[in-house]
Amino acid sequence: MPHTHCGRVRIYWEDQGHGEPLLMIMGLGFSMKMWQNLRPLLAEHFRTIVFDNRGVGQTDSPLAPFSMRTMADDAAAVLDAAGVDSAHVFGVSMGGMIAQELALEHPGRVRKLVLGCTQCGGPLAEPPSPEIRRILSPLTMASRAHRTEALVPFIYDPHTPRERIDRDLEVVRRNPPHILGYLFQLGAIVAWRSYERLPQIRQRTLVIHGESDRLVPPSNGHLIAARIPASRLVILPQASHIFPTDQPGLTMRYLLEFLKS
Repeated sequence: MPHTHCGRVRIYWEDQGHGEPLLMIMGLGFSMKMWQNLRPLLAEHFRTIVFDNRGVGQTDSPLAPFSMRTMADDAAAVLDAAGVDSAHVFGVSMGGMIAQELALEHPGRVRKLVLGCTQCGGPLAEPPSPEIRRILSPLTMASRAHRTEALVPFIYDPHTPRERIDRDLEVVRRNPPHILGYLFQLGAIVAWRSYERLPQIRQRTLVIHGESDRLVPPSNGHLIAARIPASRLVILPQASHIFPTDQPGLTMRYLLEFLKS
């Protein structure tokens, strides 16, 4: 199976499909296997490149904290390993933060940029509600599956069929993050911010957000889109934080319209 390195960390990655390269970056604590529903559809149109962020899945978990910039360097190392000079980049949640950092620090590597259910960090980003923070706080050291189950009402739309949600939760149960890796990813999110730098992003950008997202409220999508010059904002109805599960058809429609235009 393909691996590459960024410094001393060994990174696991895969590719599937043919066409223009599309690098897909997953969010906090999730393995790349959470792309299970969307990736096969996108692979019909693009060469999809996915990887496990440091601290999860088959990628190493360092014993020391790391930054969002380091995770963006990991993403660039994956492109190197795939033999790709530049790619479209699609990141969700924390993966959207990594994607922003990649576009800012490695602008030549990014063609078009898709930022899903993400934020810019710092004091201007709207945080989750106090209710969600109360749920998360005592569960920080609990299993990822336990945390995710407790968060289901806040990250999935009420209209989403439970069987779709259960398929996601099964992936989470089978691919838990390393405890330290999860905490270090969380620390990287807390320490990171991009608001002041967002106008430097020159790539055409699609900002896509679920209307009922209670973990990363949609005002964050509005804020990011207002700061990136060549951006378009799409707010998906009846979709929350895990919008590809809530609205798979609409997600594919907007991705293909944007990436193929």
